[in-house]
Amino acid sequence: MGIKSPLYTIHKKLGGKFTEFAGYEMPIQYSSILEEHLAVRKTVGLFDVSHMSNVWIIGKDATKLLSLTTTADATKVGDKQSQYTEILKEDGTIIEDTIFMNLGDKYMMIPNAGMNVIVTNWLNEQVKKYKLDAKAEDVSRDFVILAIQGPKSRETLQKLTNTDLNSVKFFGCQYTKIAGVDCIISHTGYTGELGFELQINPPKKAEIIFNKILDAGKEFDIKPIGLGARDTLRLEKCFMLAGNEFHGGRTPLEATLGWTINWDHDFIGKEALLKQKEKGTFDRMTCLMCVDKGIPRHGCEICKEDKKVGIVTSGTLSPCLNVGIAMGYVQPDFRAEGSILDIIVRDKPLKAKVIKPPFVPKDWAQNR
Repeated sequence: MGIKSPLYTIHKKLGGKFTEFAGYEMPIQYSSILEEHLAVRKTVGLFDVSHMSNVWIIGKDATKLLSLTTTADATKVGDKQSQYTEILKEDGTIIEDTIFMNLGDKYMMIPNAGMNVIVTNWLNEQVKKYKLDAKAEDVSRDFVILAIQGPKSRETLQKLTNTDLNSVKFFGCQYTKIAGVDCIISHTGYTGELGFELQINPPKKAEIIFNKILDAGKEFDIKPIGLGARDTLRLEKCFMLAGNEFHGGRTPLEATLGWTINWDHDFIGKEALLKQKEKGTFDRMTCLMCVDKGIPRHGCEICKEDKKVGIVTSGTLSPCLNVGIAMGYVQPDFRAEGSILDIIVRDKPLKAKVIKPPFVPKDWAQNR
């Protein structure tokens, strides 16, 4: 099996059922994916996401390195702010989507599971190539990452810190203490709900915080959440999963992530993206809600009148909507909102409508 989280023993005690993901043995669920999913949408849930990575970016030219190697202009990301961005190859295709945090004295980047070595090596290669005074240091095994997500996440976490969490704005980040333990807090997440993520060092102290959060959230019926619900939660909000949505070499323009690109600075891959943007004839990420009953899955073909026009990258049964939903790349002429396409599931066409993301609106739980 894979690498175990430092919280493995706690997960076992809580009844976690495990799966291997990107080299890690992580809980996929504790009770049921449906129950855990709805807990996050309606109240609050606690995730161990230690399979994610931690990379310090340090040195006099750390800001230059980030601006060169991502689509973001790091000079525009102030102290105590974080930024979602992509790292690209010269041809404009995505190596990794990631978040980096400006912590004043240095930056922390959070690559996806299993990408820590690839990202660290790539960054350090650019340091040498462009003769920068900077360094990327992989410290993934030195941290545990917890995510607390849901409408009651702030109320729950506020019980454990003197930091006014209302002052930590969306995509804000800072050093703080949670349950007396030093950590880094960021107002981010992967669920589309109110939430925070904690970077905890050393890992042995994460057990204290994990248990304290569960205690603090009892009045809201907090639940531990596994990777199964994490996936359905992100898909309902049309968030990308790197291994699915970027597989095979996709660009930010194809992934409809053009909004993350700061065109006013030079970065690796910019020239290729400008050429693609000018050409305009490329498949783009598209959201499809099933009209017929059925569950689309990764790899299903998307067709129009028996002609293949796209491919599903992620699909599931939406726990909130109880209908099949999918994301996938579709040819530009077939992406108009309201268009009906066929998703081929087990050799049968499943009618689905092109919709504007997300599938589940921000106020979904309030209307239930």
